Amino acid sequence: MSELNAHVGSRIRSYRRQRRMTLQQLADIIHKSRASVSKYETGEITLDIETLYDISRALDVSVYQLTDYQPATEEIPSRSAGLIQHSPFFQADQLYFYFYDGRYHRLKDGIIHIHKTEDPAGSCEASMFISSIASSGRSSGVHYTGKVVYSDMLIRFSFVNRYNPLEEDLLYIFNPLELREDTEGLLCGISSVDLMPCAFKCLVTLKPQEATEELKKRVLFSSQELRRLQKLNMLLVNNRE
Repeated sequence: MSELNAHVGSRIRSYRRQRRMTLQQLADIIHKSRASVSKYETGEITLDIETLYDISRALDVSVYQLTDYQPATEEIPSRSAGLIQHSPFFQADQLYFYFYDGRYHRLKDGIIHIHKTEDPAGSCEASMFISSIASSGRSSGVHYTGKVVYSDMLIRFSFVNRYNPLEEDLLYIFNPLELREDTEGLLCGISSVDLMPCAFKCLVTLKPQEATEELKKRVLFSSQELRRLQKLNMLLVNNRE
């Protein structure tokens, strides 16, 4: 059992008891078994991002209140110090991301380069290149430059089109709680094509991926995700071609 799992579990148990909520009541709200919730609280099971957010909403607390873990004898690590304590996504100098652009019915990919120089505010320079994946090869791509900021749960990139400064994009990457080579992200901004807001679910990886149907399925919103977004009145999306 890791210290992080134990810490998150203790936070869940503490806030649940403060709200006079039983294990079964919390389990019913997040659609999990009572045994699973009990193991979350004891730290025996590593929580995935979606379940963590479900629990935070059920307990009416922020995710940060559940994950505010800091080593007892160490200072908060910056990106240039103590990187070994972070996931590979914090350490990577290069990341790959994939999303499906429904406007053009096309899978697209991108490469992010992270530059090591760190400014006093704690952010790093970064550049991004987005291209289309087509059977005949890659189309011409678009270059962006910007910055990356690291936090416990998220990595946030802010980019500006190198040739059109009015086009800005934000890319949020969820830091996985367990060790793996891919995670989900959200790419959003204002499209320079039609001046409309847009947002895409992304798959972010440490290594390049092949453009397969399986990859396409992973970056499309599932029916369950669509129902969830509609219920929360957060975002309306449509993946039908």
